[in-house]
Amino acid sequence: MAKINFGGVIEEVMTREEFPLEKAREILKDEVIAVIGYGVQGPGQACNLRDNGFNVIVGQRQGKTYEKAVADGWVPGQTLFSIEEAAQKGTIICMLLSDAAQMQQWPNIKKYLTPGKTLYFSHGFAITWNDRTGVIPPKDIDVIMVAPKGSGRSLRTMFVEGRGLNSSYAVYQDASGRALDKVLAFGIGIGSGYLFETTFIREATSDLTGERGSLMGAIQGLLLAQYEVLRENGHTPSEAFNETCEELTQSLMPLFAAKGMDWMYANCSTTAQRGALDWMGPFHDAIKPVVEKLYASVKCGNEAQISIDSNSKPDYREGLEKELQALRDSEMWQTGAVVRKLRPENN
Repeated sequence: MAKINFGGVIEEVMTREEFPLEKAREILKDEVIAVIGYGVQGPGQACNLRDNGFNVIVGQRQGKTYEKAVADGWVPGQTLFSIEEAAQKGTIICMLLSDAAQMQQWPNIKKYLTPGKTLYFSHGFAITWNDRTGVIPPKDIDVIMVAPKGSGRSLRTMFVEGRGLNSSYAVYQDASGRALDKVLAFGIGIGSGYLFETTFIREATSDLTGERGSLMGAIQGLLLAQYEVLRENGHTPSEAFNETCEELTQSLMPLFAAKGMDWMYANCSTTAQRGALDWMGPFHDAIKPVVEKLYASVKCGNEAQISIDSNSKPDYREGLEKELQALRDSEMWQTGAVVRKLRPENN
């Protein structure tokens, strides 16, 4: 483990220098890795593991997603099976189904979790709130987690480009005495940049907070609020979108992604610097109470229950599509679609 100073706080992280791919292959050489679910995380993790030389099979229900797995080179009857067949064959069973599907499929998968097997997750939801999900593993298996800090698509894209997406890892249950080695090997195997330790509870609460907060929920709310104020004050859709979204994603995000917010500020005009420094405080003070309320809702299990209840409705998919369609049809994102087409690389 490498000791890294994160703004004055020392954390231990694992990199590919301390834990090379050859070591990961050795640890998992006798394992059959069964990736259950080929939706969001499944393709990236399964393909990266396969390309890194691990023994991988996929379990997926028939349908469009199954056909996608075939298109990606998984062979029915050889490396592509039904969910139950893959769970039976695998020694490491990777629960990469959606949270709702994990609950539905748990009775079918649990019977194949025989002594000595390993149950793997990439999200702590099912275990953290297992009083609500019913996902309670047997005591005689290892239970581990590697949670990439991004989508499965990003994990795959960065792997192909020779880069790595950072991941957290956790051991929930160590029946074999080798769970830590397995989880670190798995994290290296899927192509993580570096690995930092967490717990299932911490991962689940931080993940749900991030999704509802700065990563998705809050940013849409902030962007829409600014776009609306500009439009209400006579600015055109193109001007409002460019000043609200396009400049953020195309110009400023790459700057602070590369070297931090301070560096991005230093490379903007003095007028922009002054305004950002003056207004970051009022935004922080206005938003922090909302984030505190959000975190409390996540920590007590309320957000998990909302998700479980929503996903359990028979017409959930239809309702979800209506909500997403409304977002898609909003003036701001219709403008965004036009602006993206006008980018030079698309002409």
